[in-house]
Amino acid sequence: MEATQGHAHDDHHDHAPQGFGHYFTTTNHKDIGSLYLWFSMIMFFVGGFMALVIRAELFQPGIQIVNPDVFNQLTTIHALVMIFGAVMPGFVGFANWQIPLMVGASDMAFARMNNWSFWLMPPAAILLVGSFLVPGGAAGSGWTLYPPLSVQGGMSVDMTILAVHIMGASSIMGSINIITTILNMRAPGMTLMRMPMFVWTWLITAYLLIAVMPVLAGAVTMLLTDRHFGTHFFNAAGGGDPTMFMHIFWFFGHPEVYIMILPAFGIISHIIPTFARKPLFGYASMVYATASIALLSFIVWGHHMFTVGMPAAGNLFFMYATMLIAVPTGVKVFNWIATMWKGSMTFETPMLFAVGFVSLFTIGGFSGLVCAITPVDITIHNTYYVVAHFHYVLFSGAIYSIMGGAYFWLPKWTGHMYDEKLGKVHFWLTTIFFNLTFFPQHFLGLAGMPRRIPDYAPQFTEFNQISSIGAFGLGISQLLFLYVVIKCIRGGVKAPAKPWEGAEGLEWTVPSPAPYHTFETPPSFH
Repeated sequence: MEATQGHAHDDHHDHAPQGFGHYFTTTNHKDIGSLYLWFSMIMFFVGGFMALVIRAELFQPGIQIVNPDVFNQLTTIHALVMIFGAVMPGFVGFANWQIPLMVGASDMAFARMNNWSFWLMPPAAILLVGSFLVPGGAAGSGWTLYPPLSVQGGMSVDMTILAVHIMGASSIMGSINIITTILNMRAPGMTLMRMPMFVWTWLITAYLLIAVMPVLAGAVTMLLTDRHFGTHFFNAAGGGDPTMFMHIFWFFGHPEVYIMILPAFGIISHIIPTFARKPLFGYASMVYATASIALLSFIVWGHHMFTVGMPAAGNLFFMYATMLIAVPTGVKVFNWIATMWKGSMTFETPMLFAVGFVSLFTIGGFSGLVCAITPVDITIHNTYYVVAHFHYVLFSGAIYSIMGGAYFWLPKWTGHMYDEKLGKVHFWLTTIFFNLTFFPQHFLGLAGMPRRIPDYAPQFTEFNQISSIGAFGLGISQLLFLYVVIKCIRGGVKAPAKPWEGAEGLEWTVPSPAPYHTFETPPSFH
């Protein structure tokens, strides 16, 4: 007790782990944000490698590279790795880095819990990817873990269930932290309706996570007891119902889709105003649209189940509710376009990714609207049309915004400017190969090619070959992204105080209204 504060501090400093060891105990939001982002990048490449094995197998009809069991295992783990390993941790990384800076907090509210919620992720990832190595191989039930396939599988299904549990716990802790930070630690004068858009989208996303993660935990726990303790929740022979699993799963699964896109909306709402050199058009409507999407996401889960034999009235309800979600989403797209309208636009790499996002994500939205129409969906359900749809939403949506956000904030994070020329090359390679990969899959699906199969009829060969060539181009061009990021971290041109020349530091002020200003005249940002 006698030790002065100064001595206590010195003492702590002497024993602080050096080098990488410091990351195991760090409570600094920037360190933890970086850990999440690197974890996301590693899992992105792991999941991408699995996707390339899938596409190599599908290059021509017949069984070439992997047997059908391994093929099913790859589709399962590829999806789980990309969702829980790449997209979600990527956005949590942005949240950790940016939210305290944007709301004027010194750090996240629960700094130690923040560390803990990250360090749950690597063991979960090891469980998930390690399920390939156990007898019988990884779970081959698809990422949705539908019974009876998931009830019959071997030990790998248990590993997958445990991994999902751990990742869910991590998400819930991260969300509690984000909500508390935003609601309790804002700078004086920052009312809710003056928060930057990214903070708003994450506040809403965090509530979604807390609401639906326990639902997923419940579903997989029931699955576990069906597998090992003789319950029959999902076994029709014992009085259970496999369709009930689908209802529980998708009650989590559909809000989950919005968990993976709302933070993207926030990032894009920062990039576009900066490079259009205009305030965000319709700030309040953006906030309300985000909240509407989140609320509506709870009542549309049945559109994943149009083929299970629900009553016609149920199908109609889910069809109309799904179409309703297109309205607030359309409001957002309109506002982004209106922000760009008559702006002094320049097209640095972040802006290229933002414009790519708006164009391609809109295609994904429209194909989602096609899937929402019950009679149409009954035809295209479980075909490659659905695969094309959700990759337009998740790759050119979520992943584009993560990449755009990384280029946008790298100067802030590292103190160096990234290589602009290489960034633009990365954008164009990614966009060309992305469309080459997934656009033909719309036609494959409309022609009737089912998804999750390793073999197919010969008439589908050409489109599959185009798709596979695109996939390898897409995968290889992501190595350029890795190179640009590492090069930027290691040095380069020193970033100016306001890295986006001519944007006058707008990246902090535009996505939320400036205090006491009507915007009838352009506000001064000095």
